[in-house]
Amino acid sequence: QVQLVESGGGSVQAGGSLTLSCVASGSMFSIPVMGWYRQAPGKERELVARFLRFGKINYADSAKGRFTISRDNAKNTMYLQMNELKPEDTAIYYCGASVTTGSWDWGQGTQVTVSS
Repeated sequence: QVQLVESGGGSVQAGGSLTLSCVASGSMFSIPVMGWYRQAPGKERELVARFLRFGKINYADSAKGRFTISRDNAKNTMYLQMNELKPEDTAIYYCGASVTTGSWDWGQGTQVTVSS
């Protein structure tokens, strides 16, 4: 129901920073829950950070203190600012949105590779 397009992935050195963007096809106001997830080779998709209802933000423990999720409703864009990147952060990062509880739409993903 929601089309999502991620961008901003790339290759960086450990300790570096990267900012991901996700543009939604519809108004952000119609998306109660929206967030960033990632999937490394051989692993399941996992939460990175997400917006919950009523403005609450949920971060994975691995992301706390290093990553910051934000969004610009006027631009229908969500961001993930990633600092102090580690090789363990290497994964495909996906933008996800849930209009209805239990139902998720996903973007195509953007690759983040952290070397060293």
